[in-house]
Amino acid sequence: MQIFDTTLRDGAQSEGISYSVADKLAVARLLDEFGVGFIEGGWPGAMPKDTEFFRRAREELELKHAKLVAFGSTRKAGVHVEEDPLVRAMLDTLTPVVCFFAKSDIRHVERALRTTPEENLAMVHDTVSFFVANGRRVFLDCEHFFDGFRYDPDYATEVARAAFGAGAERVVLCDTNGGMLPSWISAAIGDLTARLGVSPSLLGIHCQNDTGCAVANTIAAVEAGVEHVQGTANGYGERPGNADIFAVVANIQLKLGRTVLPDGCLEQMVRVSHAIAEIANIAPDTHQAYVGAAAFAHKAGIHASAIKVDPVLYNHVDPIVVGNDMKILVTEMAGRASIELKSRELGLDLAGRPEVAASVTDQVKQREAEGWSYEAADASFELLVRGALGEITSPFTLESYRVIVEHREDGAVVSEGTVKVRVRGERIIATAEGNGPVNALDEALRTALSKHFPQLASLELTDYKVRILEGSHGTGAITRVLLETTDDLTTWVTVGVHENVVEASWHALVDALTYGLSRTKT
Repeated sequence: MQIFDTTLRDGAQSEGISYSVADKLAVARLLDEFGVGFIEGGWPGAMPKDTEFFRRAREELELKHAKLVAFGSTRKAGVHVEEDPLVRAMLDTLTPVVCFFAKSDIRHVERALRTTPEENLAMVHDTVSFFVANGRRVFLDCEHFFDGFRYDPDYATEVARAAFGAGAERVVLCDTNGGMLPSWISAAIGDLTARLGVSPSLLGIHCQNDTGCAVANTIAAVEAGVEHVQGTANGYGERPGNADIFAVVANIQLKLGRTVLPDGCLEQMVRVSHAIAEIANIAPDTHQAYVGAAAFAHKAGIHASAIKVDPVLYNHVDPIVVGNDMKILVTEMAGRASIELKSRELGLDLAGRPEVAASVTDQVKQREAEGWSYEAADASFELLVRGALGEITSPFTLESYRVIVEHREDGAVVSEGTVKVRVRGERIIATAEGNGPVNALDEALRTALSKHFPQLASLELTDYKVRILEGSHGTGAITRVLLETTDDLTTWVTVGVHENVVEASWHALVDALTYGLSRTKT
């Protein structure tokens, strides 16, 4: 089975993605670590950046698993193959494998290329023969194959026949418009192989995702005997994208039982997926199959009850095999099993403390009804559990706080916060300015606590999110605040809820500092 990745070529056509040459080299290294067999690097000659990539790749890339592939088109109509500049540019990359596309839909031949059916077949034959004669392995992408095959199966078949006759190693059937369904893919492959008299193992599959079926269509092709599959990291690509290579590989290896990656590579899937997303400057899709943060996250209490008995009851595979992990979400849907499992995930064992589990469950359900949410606030949930266990107390007692916002004559807006707290029997009053009410309160509270807790200097608030929730019983809007904090070693999120945004922020802030202090030695 050949795993062919086209993230750097077809995936780079995704809206919002613009790889630098350095980015492309970094992505290629990651794909090689994932264990794909082929990495399509781009279109030399047509794209200056891709030409530069292949030049640098010869000197800078040391691939362990993959072979680099240059992409291009057949010779132009009416041009000798040796004289076509884009064909020469592909040859000059010195890659051991080339992949080029040809029109296999007669309508595209006549209306887009504006040439004859015979000349298009000659273009395919000449270009394949040229690269084979120059010692290259050749894959041919039959562009718009499935649409063309449904319209004129005889001509689409002849394009594939011309490629095989000239020495192509694989003829790749492309659902370029992404409009196919799995049963249509299977039927076309069966019909084509009967017409050609070849094994489906000589064919490849390349699917776009316009029907949301790219992965399913790819798997259908594999089940029909195809031995070469193409896709992109995270499904990046034009319009809705391409078949997600991670889902494709995981399905083939874990569901169909065929080992397609080298040993130790499958568990790199999550790391590679997220690293490529960072390079592309696209937030990882939390709900992406296999690699998403929520791919093995369970919310319903009945799920958690079953998982407590055996995780396989609600996980279709062991998350560890793809480098992921199971999560239990704590919400109003949580039962005692959810609370116990989530606590265990955080290193807290409630199995022998049913009264604590029941108490925490009741608190969570009551707070969720009031607008609190612990799904994304593990630190606040951990403090709740540790408090119920009697393991943690607040490092200070609040007497009062006050914050004012001053709009000055010069247009500057300054916030000033004052806190009055008791710490280890000492009453402390501290005042500080900030660029907003929350920042001012944070600075004032840190000032008040710094004498007793100097380690607070290592904590930094890194994100602040506010959501306005619909009020209930005529009470008006409720504000939920999420604070993200780091100590440079790890990051945690806390939550606060109140009708007043400052009070909601205060709750989240107190949890953030309390959790941070619980991680350090006093």
